[in-house]
Formats: sequence, C-alpha cells, structure tokens
Amino acid sequence: MKAVICTGYGPPGILKIESTGKPVPKENEVLVKVKAAPVNAGDWHVLKGEPFLVRFVFGLTKPKHRIPGSDFAGVVKEVGSSVTKFKSGDEVFGYMANNGFGTYAGYVCAPENVISHKPANASFEEAASLPVSAMTPLQALRDHGNIKKGQDVLINGASGGVGSFAVQIAKSYGVNVTGVCSTANVEYVKSLGADEVIDYKIEDFTKTGKRYDLIIDTAAHHSLSDYKKVLKPSGRYVMIGGPVSNLLKIMLFGGMMGSGGRKLSNMLMKFNQEDMDVLKSLYEEEKLKVHINKKFPLIEINEAFEYYEKGGVNGKIVVKTEE
Repeated sequence: MKAVICTGYGPPGILKIESTGKPVPKENEVLVKVKAAPVNAGDWHVLKGEPFLVRFVFGLTKPKHRIPGSDFAGVVKEVGSSVTKFKSGDEVFGYMANNGFGTYAGYVCAPENVISHKPANASFEEAASLPVSAMTPLQALRDHGNIKKGQDVLINGASGGVGSFAVQIAKSYGVNVTGVCSTANVEYVKSLGADEVIDYKIEDFTKTGKRYDLIIDTAAHHSLSDYKKVLKPSGRYVMIGGPVSNLLKIMLFGGMMGSGGRKLSNMLMKFNQEDMDVLKSLYEEEKLKVHINKKFPLIEINEAFEYYEKGGVNGKIVVKTEE
C-alpha cells in the first residue's frame, strides 16, 4: 500500500510517500481500507514537534510512529477473531491517535473500540472530519460547560474546524449562540446557525458589555481577567485551543480566577466510542454538517499541510487516501 512516512520533526516537506506492507489485524482489530483522513491541529503539532512538550509524548528526537494521521473513515475489509460489532463491508469512521496513528495510508488496523459505523448520510470525507474536531466541543459544552437550554453561549474561533462544530452542537441544545470570527467568515458562521456573529476585526466581544453563561474558546487571545468579566455570575469558560502560554496560565491560575459560581478551565478531549455514536446520531439527525474547505490526494500531503499552515481556513481540510 501507499503510505505517508515521517522520520523526523519539521516542515511539511519532510513527509514522503512510500510503498509499505499492508497491516494485518490482531484478534481485536479490524482492517480498514482508508478513504479519507483530515488534517487536524493535533496532526500538525505532531508533525512539527511543537510545542516541545509534545515530544515527551510522541518521541523526543523523532516521532515514535512512522505513519502519521489520527482521524479516518473507510470500509472494513477484514476483522479479527474476537471482533463482534463490525463485519467486512461496513463503512466506519474512527480515531487512532491513542493507538499508533497511521491513517495517512491505504489501510489501517484499528481496535474495535475506536471506530463507529459511519453516519448513513455522510460522505467518507465528512465522516473522517468528525472524531477529534466534533468530539472536543461536544465534551467541552456538555461535560465541562454544563450547557443548558436557553443559555447565552459564545464560541470564540467559530469558523475553524473545531469552532464550527461547537456552534452547531451548542445550537442542538437550544441555546443562543454568539460566534466570533474574522470578517471573511461572518456569513459562514451565520450559516452554521449562530444567532449573532461578532467580527473580531471590528469589535472586541470582551468590551461589548454582554455577559455569557458559557464561553468555549478555540483561540484564547484575551487575558483570563477579560474572560472573567464577560461571564455571568455562574458562568463557565472552557479553553480548548490557543497559544501554549495562555494554556499554561489557565492551568496555573484558572482555579484562582473563579469567583462566586464562575469557573475558568481548560480541557482535553477524552476519546470514547459512546461519543462517536453520539456524533453519528447528531449527523444523521442533520444537527451537524461538515464544510470541506479543500481536498487533497494522498500524494499531495505536503501541500495539504502547507495549506493548513497558512491559517484562516474555515471548515476542514481532508486528504483522500484511496489508491
């Protein structure tokens, strides 16, 4: 099979396409013919080895795993002897960051518990875009934000791969959503269902005087005190992206910044199969949609990452891995 090979940290140009042996599934695994895999922020950080802290997890001098790629969608071709939920021919989507990566390839062997049946109304490219980018805001809103019907919720960075899902998932809870994005993406965020859109190039949401029950932040360009002052007395702020410096600040000082019922925190997505099924249901109920910004064939993996690095991309970048 053809696969993307990464033997060191650096710019996208270090990625190479090589022929390698097709993997063989273990008893608890399924062999999937990969149809599509997205370019996520996490994939970019692993490629670059930045911030340096990621190297303590993924390899100090070079990546532990030669074939990158975390999310994917494809067709089951073979199942291990103990697999009970899936059979050959099933269309699935899944997440491999906790199990050796490897989705930028013709085939991947995935444990049974990291995949789910693909939403019936989703293309492979759309389904591949869901696991990390949609599960992160789902858990941020539901588990960390304690979202409730009728609340005022602000999504900072509402046009990105994660933020666009945050807007839609928040709306599924029956809340009033304000999205923050650049001028170029205002109409796009409105199309996602946002009740109000703030163009950060024109207006600073921390200075409008409006307060929110919940803020989900994928950008984190303001100070913690700025976020605190725009929260209602029992409001919550959840950071799910942004500069490492601000992440460290909230980890160190977020707990102390809270007052009354206010709470400021960060979160990391905890992958689980149950939430994959939640995303499947949301998509089939048409409460979620995926905007594919651009598609690249596997042989243009370098161009896909270079396009991601330019920034300002709304929706998802997807690599079509079918040979």
